[in-house]
Amino acid sequence: MKLKEMLVGLEGLKVKGNLEIEIKGLESNSKEVKKDYLFIAIKGFATDGHQYVGAAIEKGATAIMIEEGADLKSLAIPEGITIIMAKNTREALAISSSNFYGNPSRKFKLIGVTGTKGKTTTTFMIKEILEKAGKKVGLIGTIATYRNGQKIKESDRTTPESLELQREFAQMVEAGVEVVVMEVSSQSLKLHRVDGCEFDMVLFTNFSEDHISPKEHPNMEDYFQSKLKLFKMCKTGFVNADDLYGAKIPDLFPEHNITTYGIDNYAKLLAKDITITNSYVDFKVKITDRNERVKTGIPGRFSVYNSLAAICVAQKFGISPEVVKEALMDVRVPGRSELVNNKREIPIMIDYAHSPESLQNILQAVKSYTRGKVISVFGCGGDRDSGKRPIMGEISGRIADFTFITSDNPRTEEPEKIVSEIEEGMKKTKGKYKVIVDRTEAIKEAIKMATKRDIIVLAGKGHEPYQEINGVKYSYDERIIVNEIMDTL
Repeated sequence: MKLKEMLVGLEGLKVKGNLEIEIKGLESNSKEVKKDYLFIAIKGFATDGHQYVGAAIEKGATAIMIEEGADLKSLAIPEGITIIMAKNTREALAISSSNFYGNPSRKFKLIGVTGTKGKTTTTFMIKEILEKAGKKVGLIGTIATYRNGQKIKESDRTTPESLELQREFAQMVEAGVEVVVMEVSSQSLKLHRVDGCEFDMVLFTNFSEDHISPKEHPNMEDYFQSKLKLFKMCKTGFVNADDLYGAKIPDLFPEHNITTYGIDNYAKLLAKDITITNSYVDFKVKITDRNERVKTGIPGRFSVYNSLAAICVAQKFGISPEVVKEALMDVRVPGRSELVNNKREIPIMIDYAHSPESLQNILQAVKSYTRGKVISVFGCGGDRDSGKRPIMGEISGRIADFTFITSDNPRTEEPEKIVSEIEEGMKKTKGKYKVIVDRTEAIKEAIKMATKRDIIVLAGKGHEPYQEINGVKYSYDERIIVNEIMDTL
């Protein structure tokens, strides 16, 4: 592709050199640069890509893009190399990547889901409904990337960097994908990762305090404004009317076609007559022209909101209520309030909760609808924030009826040291507990204790299929572990 074709849509560029040259690829990582590539220098949080301009040229880059304010003299770029100066190289990377891969998001329907919580579950619900309706679907999010029902790779972040994202989109086009559902984080919006994407529908689940730090958002207003960027990229949207911030969005975008959903406040799509148990949730909702009873095997009030959001999308696609109901009943999200089928029919939930807030949220949620005991099984990862360990112990001691303190991913730390720090917080409560360092033994003891009226929450590992000890990742899938234990009892 000619260099000038890659720059279509970028304004205010300053150029020195030839824009007619053929470019075979682009990179922001100098190590990945090849002959006849465009290298785009990004100012990162840890390193400045401008320091690697020379390395990129040595590897064969024939064009270099730098950000306004960079010291051109100190870069000492040789004659014959085309130099482009952009106002924002992150934005330029996104637009150039989209151009280079043929603007792939124009070739399928793209649905973006943003919000503090619920993104992962909502995208999986939408995926399940669309697949049940016979669509070829791609999903990009926190857990993994999926393409036509196949898991392609595990994710290391919610929304990939723009170059990786556009490359994946191009592969989805090649695979015949008709609809792509993706989680869109506030960070990805702020850092221009989804610039160049053409969204057909966008969705706002909810908004609460999170990601406030020097490297993310300085305050809640910046966090919210970052989320709103998604609605500036698409005129068809769905928002949670029960969320204080979500309810503001229709008024902020009066020219948009925004549908509301909710439980408590007036909304276009309203859930009524809700039943929540420790193994499912069901509710009434009007789909097309009649009231339907919808049931999903992901318990909790939040599941009603996520289901409503998915139903909004289904209605835009004209999918029948029967397909919607079947999909929501069947959907399972790896490691997100995921119930494990087992022969004793004991409610056993796997959840990725590995921070104080997420542990508190999941335990409070299950406590609200479980008639029997809430049995918590959790540990804390090694080589990570040790300050949260007693806090999480105190949370579990306060909310759960019984806690098994155990090992998570100890990494290079001694598991005994980690559990003793968790126990310090537990001792501040009147909560009943037992320390069993071996996670499998802890799960086994929890299962022996539980009845069908109770719920066991296996918190921390979620979708992870391994346990990391001293730099080695050992196979450890809690779904398999649970059923192996059942076979021995």
